[in-house]
Amino acid sequence: MGKITIAIDGYSSTGKSTIAKKLANALNYIYVDTGAMYRAVTLHALNNNYLGSEEDIPSLIADLPKIDLNFVPNPALEMSEMFLNGKNVEREIRAMEVSRHVSKVATIPEVRHKLVEMQQQMGMDKGLVMDGRDIGTVVFPDAELKIYMTASPKARATRRYKELLDRGEIVSYEEVLENVQKRDFIDSTREVSPLRKADDAIEFDNSDMGLEEQFERVYASAKRVIANQK
Repeated sequence: MGKITIAIDGYSSTGKSTIAKKLANALNYIYVDTGAMYRAVTLHALNNNYLGSEEDIPSLIADLPKIDLNFVPNPALEMSEMFLNGKNVEREIRAMEVSRHVSKVATIPEVRHKLVEMQQQMGMDKGLVMDGRDIGTVVFPDAELKIYMTASPKARATRRYKELLDRGEIVSYEEVLENVQKRDFIDSTREVSPLRKADDAIEFDNSDMGLEEQFERVYASAKRVIANQK
């Protein structure tokens, strides 16, 4: 039975990574969280003061060849963690400060070019589940299975708010909702690789859907597609 490439796209905080991770584990596939890659580049920019009151995007672009990104497996957590230039930054990249800037960094053509190239290399041998904003439209337009996940802004903000509180961050629900809506606008209207549903993608609105129901539906779709591979 042949392996396939599974592309999962959608808005922020729709649970793409959770479903993608669970699906990859069930299929014994590789999982790639492209959002972590953009977050790591954003963290690098913040650490070097390229995103302050006086933005210095040219310096960030000049730094791109020196930015080394790696997913390193952590058996204890049963997941791979993001390493930026040899340092584990998995926790740092999930902070609200990174969330405030990541969509803007993702609009930079040079950043997208570098990361899309890396992502396509990762998927050359198939047997991979990748989630992001442009996986089914730009990174893997020929993916055998494309999923597009969406949910209401309020439902997504509630999930993200609880997640941040669990991590010990001090943040208001209103701030999180505003961030979700702002990221939706930037992701959907950017000139380079805007977020959109691929024509052949299966859409999942999980506003009122539990994790297990989502997973079972996506897993069933994947099994059907895999069974048809020669």
